[in-house]
Amino acid sequence: MKVLIVEDDEKISQFIQKGLKESGFAVDSASKGLDGLHLAQENEYDAIVMDIMLPEVSGFDIIERLRQVGVQTPVIILSAKKSLDDRVLGLKKGGDDYITKPFHFTELLARIEALVRRSQSTQNNDPTVLKFADLEVNLETHDVKRGSESIHLNQKEFRLLCFLIKNAKKVVTKTRILEHVYEYDFDPQTNVVDVLVFRLRTKIDKNFDKKLLHTVRGIGYQLNEE
Repeated sequence: MKVLIVEDDEKISQFIQKGLKESGFAVDSASKGLDGLHLAQENEYDAIVMDIMLPEVSGFDIIERLRQVGVQTPVIILSAKKSLDDRVLGLKKGGDDYITKPFHFTELLARIEALVRRSQSTQNNDPTVLKFADLEVNLETHDVKRGSESIHLNQKEFRLLCFLIKNAKKVVTKTRILEHVYEYDFDPQTNVVDVLVFRLRTKIDKNFDKKLLHTVRGIGYQLNEE
């Protein structure tokens, strides 16, 4: 899963980033309002953590603009403002949750995970399980099965498989995989994606007659039964 943090306090931003990465998330961050707005519009995230008092444009305005253009990514507002009026305003602008500073990371993490599950439940009949063909992925336990066979994946392999299932039958480029699976910027010409796809393909396809993970030469990769 991938989270965007829009926070101008560097210490708070680094604190959240460290905790999320240790919990298996990929993370992007922005310290200015317009940068956060651009990232949220141009990329797909599972959740956004949004400060209110930001340079250039406020978090409230960013959320409002995102909702106006149809971006429905769940947003947790993170603010030092504790009044009821501010909380109500944040929810009216389109925020999904509101946490006041100072905060405990464990609570923030729990709320992010709850928002992601709630968001996925609107797209899936079962918000905790992703399915494609005879592949089954449990988002809570990280259990992966193909048919009756259990498959062990590391964190990046798991992220990649989830990303591919969510985009099943679509061709995804190496650049998109880099953005969604890795928390760092890589040269699109690097072979880290090829290596990761090879490892995943070995685990989910090698021992099965029907191959699901296909290479679309010159473009990227596709999860497809055909």
